[in-house]
Amino acid sequence: MVRVLYVTGWCRSGTTLLGNLLGEVPGAVHTGELRYLWTNGVLGRGTNTLCGCGRELASCPLWKAVIGRLAGDDPAWHAERAAGRQRAALRTRHTGRRLADARHARPPVPAVRDLVRLYEAIAAETGAGLVVDTGKFPAEAAALCGAPGVDARVLHVVRDPRATAESWRRAKEYIPAMGPARSTAYWTGFNLASERVAHAFPGRCLRLRYEDFTARPRAELMRVMAHAGLTGDPPVGGDGTARLGVNHTVTGNPDRLRQGRVRIREDDAWVRAQPASARVVATALAAPLLARYGYPLRPVPARVPEGV
Repeated sequence: MVRVLYVTGWCRSGTTLLGNLLGEVPGAVHTGELRYLWTNGVLGRGTNTLCGCGRELASCPLWKAVIGRLAGDDPAWHAERAAGRQRAALRTRHTGRRLADARHARPPVPAVRDLVRLYEAIAAETGAGLVVDTGKFPAEAAALCGAPGVDARVLHVVRDPRATAESWRRAKEYIPAMGPARSTAYWTGFNLASERVAHAFPGRCLRLRYEDFTARPRAELMRVMAHAGLTGDPPVGGDGTARLGVNHTVTGNPDRLRQGRVRIREDDAWVRAQPASARVVATALAAPLLARYGYPLRPVPARVPEGV
């Protein structure tokens, strides 16, 4: 049986860094947003086709071996089929159906069987006891909770919607910018769907606020490790300093390519930088969920010391 920690929530919430830290723990491998292996890595349709090791995904020894196990001599045909099955069954809108399948022990749909085989191939090639997937799709998390052959745990990561909206205001290397209304609508949808998974499978799910993680990285990482069944010392010091090695992540924030020393710290620069109009929009749309996640209606930036 393959063990999986599936991370769900909305984008720009620190999940790439969190996953890479977990990947530094002996016995764990962080795959990044594994869902995009077929479209980006094999079909080359995405704009983010690099592995975290810096090679093209199709040229990375790990992913070549994994793809070879599953796709044989015709990876393009397999990738087209896998991507089509994902679109048909594992989008956020499918969360309710996948939850019903999981709760009633129905046979998994083909897309879920594909995902399980992919995890099994990764575990076989890496020898890892835990696969960390930061895909963030609640339907995938729901499906895994009932999938035969998988011991799944879900981590629901939440960040202040005003912060994610401000991050989306600027384009990344691989994805265009997004307005605050659209970003916050996605934030609401992804988080509500993630809550449905937690309600159905409370023993498998843990919620983590990004702000708590950056304020207490070592303590919060220990909590996540315990949830995932990982033992040992967290790979971050008491001062929030960590050292990242090579990873083999599929898609995700470009920071996933970063190696060496990193410092995890609270990030509230967005409070000062965000235009008032964007904050009003994001606050209004997310208002019903703000108090539930512990966010004030009017965020206040930390005091900046004189001379800084």
